[in-house]
Amino acid sequence: MESIGVIFAMLIAIVISGVIVRVIPWGIPLPLIQILLGIVIAGVFQEGMELHPDVFFLLFLPPLLFLDGWRISKEALKRERASIFHLAFGLVIITVFGLGFIIHWLIPAMPLPVAFALAAIVSPTDPIAVAGIARKLAVPERILSILEGEALFNDASGLVAFRMAILVMMTGHFSLSEAVMSFVWVAFAGFCTGIIITWLLSFFRGQFTKKYGEDIGAEILLNILMPFAAYVAAEHIGASGILAAVAAGLTMSYLELSGQVSPLTRMRRATIWDTVQFTLNGMMFVLLGEQLPNIFKGAVQVVQQTGHHNPWWLIIYASVICLSLAALRFGWVFFSIHVLRWLKKTPKNQSQQATLRDILILSLGGVRGAVTLAGVLTLPLLLPNQEAFPARDLAIFLAATVIIISLITASILLPWLLKKQNLAPQAIARPLHKQQTLALQMAEDAITKHLSDLLPSLQKAYPQIEPSFYTAVLERLLVEFSNSLDPDPDTNSESYQKYLSEKQIRLMAIDTARQTIYRLARDQKISDDVARDMVKQLDFDEIRFTP
Repeated sequence: MESIGVIFAMLIAIVISGVIVRVIPWGIPLPLIQILLGIVIAGVFQEGMELHPDVFFLLFLPPLLFLDGWRISKEALKRERASIFHLAFGLVIITVFGLGFIIHWLIPAMPLPVAFALAAIVSPTDPIAVAGIARKLAVPERILSILEGEALFNDASGLVAFRMAILVMMTGHFSLSEAVMSFVWVAFAGFCTGIIITWLLSFFRGQFTKKYGEDIGAEILLNILMPFAAYVAAEHIGASGILAAVAAGLTMSYLELSGQVSPLTRMRRATIWDTVQFTLNGMMFVLLGEQLPNIFKGAVQVVQQTGHHNPWWLIIYASVICLSLAALRFGWVFFSIHVLRWLKKTPKNQSQQATLRDILILSLGGVRGAVTLAGVLTLPLLLPNQEAFPARDLAIFLAATVIIISLITASILLPWLLKKQNLAPQAIARPLHKQQTLALQMAEDAITKHLSDLLPSLQKAYPQIEPSFYTAVLERLLVEFSNSLDPDPDTNSESYQKYLSEKQIRLMAIDTARQTIYRLARDQKISDDVARDMVKQLDFDEIRFTP
């Protein structure tokens, strides 16, 4: 019962953190609030949660990586693939080896494989955290695209490197050729597994629904289970379950374009995934806060083995690691930009070239977050000989401190840098005006063509209706369609003002009808079932007219 109480306390803390971050005007990152609430929970419940690393990894990472792969802009991935590749793979390799040796030199009590594992797990970045910090500021579209793409793939590369470092620690054996071949195998096989599993599940689902119809609950549950299926299948064959989850998300984004899922399922599925993402991210940071006091005690014991009995050495270690990470990232970003410009033979005076401020934003945008936390908490508890895993608590504490320091640094410096950005409106991230305009025009043309094809059958089925009625309906539909989706509507035009007026009238009518139905149900003049069904339909109508 104690564990159940802790779990409910954590869920309540996640809800409270969402309230606090909206109420407090100081722009404190949500993860920091959740960590503090976790520490409060640790003080209330003397007995902490017992974590099983493999179970923790399986429950938290696959759905989060799947969702990142699903929702990331594929156009941005393609356009910025060179920059993303340099950061997601090149920077991870540099960080693992460079920072790994620095950590081992700094803390001799930490074995070199564990130092490499710690360096690998702090290399992945978290775009959700930095997006939360900069959500009210003008972020250059290209920079945000690079940060999102980097985070998607360096999650996978960092976690694969982390697993390999742990394997070396557990087996005591390392071979460079075997490591390279193993990396290629786990990466390639994991990626292919994610694609195949997602495609097969979607194919069989499509065949079943064509014959027997669609069940919304089953559809959503199958979608949630996809990343777990891809992860487990990849791990079963010795491949990377992490890359399988990422590949499953990327595959799902392409399959979604088939449009075979009903609108109601898409709406409910999106809502549930938003809830899953918010809950899992929050749970990890609250869990970190809840574990932090005990982790701190274990870390102090490891530090004492180095001859330093003052706990403040932990902060010194963490600060050195953060400074090393920042230096490696800044140097690699600077190096990559100049290498890419040389490879592309880009003129130095080109207006699109990156400035020092852009490099600083990219460097500060490397905030550590959920993936680092989830990964480091999966460090094994015991070695194969049943001895305690060396420096486990210290590694977890240092990774947690790196997360906290990077969040605080980004929350202070990024807004300052972004406020000084002089951006043209089209340079601000999303939406892409030209593509929206093209899509709107093509959709209007397709509507007109299909209605022209449908008109003869409608006139035959309903001969009493005048042809002018269909013309008026088409004109009205196109005006409503254009005004609701146009990225840059003419707010002074008569048609747009008529559209706004009609929308307000419709919303007023819907709200009045809904309140009337509620009153009838309260007065027991109609049943609750009837009220719920009618209000559900009115809610859908309101969503249709509310952006």
